[in-house]
Amino acid sequence: MTQQCDEDANQVSRRALLLASAGVATTVVPFESAPGRSQTAPPKGVHATVALQGFEYRRITTAGATINVATRGKGTPLLLLHGYPETHHCWHKVAPSLADEFTVVCPDLRGYGDSSQPEGAADHSNYSKRAMAADMIEVMTALGHREFLVAGHDRGGRVAYRLALEHPGAVRRLALLDIVSTKAVYEEVTMSLASAYFHWYFLIQPRPLPETLIGHDPAFWLNAMLPTGLSVATVAEYLRTFGTPAGIHASCEDYRAGATIDLNDDRADVRAGRKITCPVLILWGARGVVGRIFQPLETWRDLVVSPTGEAIDSGHFIPEERPDETLRALRAFFRS
Repeated sequence: MTQQCDEDANQVSRRALLLASAGVATTVVPFESAPGRSQTAPPKGVHATVALQGFEYRRITTAGATINVATRGKGTPLLLLHGYPETHHCWHKVAPSLADEFTVVCPDLRGYGDSSQPEGAADHSNYSKRAMAADMIEVMTALGHREFLVAGHDRGGRVAYRLALEHPGAVRRLALLDIVSTKAVYEEVTMSLASAYFHWYFLIQPRPLPETLIGHDPAFWLNAMLPTGLSVATVAEYLRTFGTPAGIHASCEDYRAGATIDLNDDRADVRAGRKITCPVLILWGARGVVGRIFQPLETWRDLVVSPTGEAIDSGHFIPEERPDETLRALRAFFRS
């Protein structure tokens, strides 16, 4: 998933620019609004250049979190879920075009972006994908959507497939971008996979080890996790909410839940023969870890009845690296 943290000129330049703007990038100003109240403008602190243009923003309070949501469009509702260490902004090159024919809903997951970042429970249960999926059910219900389409990238893909397993009546079609199941990652580990996914094992270490080390220089860590080619404004927006003690802790809890509750949930589903029955599209980056190490369609068969899909000429961050190809694939699948 990650780009190697080499000290080439581009990385150093981007980091220097981020640090120079740290007064803006690391200052979090909460989005103050009544739960569910619609707002034309994005949350305070978000630069106009990185806000989803034409989207309305609101905060929706669920049983366990307060979720920042951007919405726009008409037609069949489509929920877009981001991954680590990003926010709903990862869809900024794709979401506006999808909103021409779908009602697009772009939330920040619990613990990320301008959604709340609750303290992790002792057993990490409040960051399980089951809990995050429940957030999304409550968000979509609050918006009047009982059934909907879902696309998820990275950690958002894990929330998305858990959502389809736990709430099959809600998900009409599901697209998963550049992931295999949590079970597959932990049970089919090789030296190559462990080297590429080292953060899966680092972030699950007990608090305060990863929180302290990442917190020493969040911009350095973020640059190591993200691909080259993203604008300075985009990376600064990710750093704005990730690079705080609460944001770092929340993202660690996401992975700690993955290595415990989420892994056990996957194993239980496979033992019970429970699978996702709705149409499922699997997209993976031809130059990414998933495409290099796994056979994605075959790997998904233990949790998906009929997976279909294709490789995209991309690394891991498909919606940002290859937005046109992402848009083409999602439109074709969700129009069916």
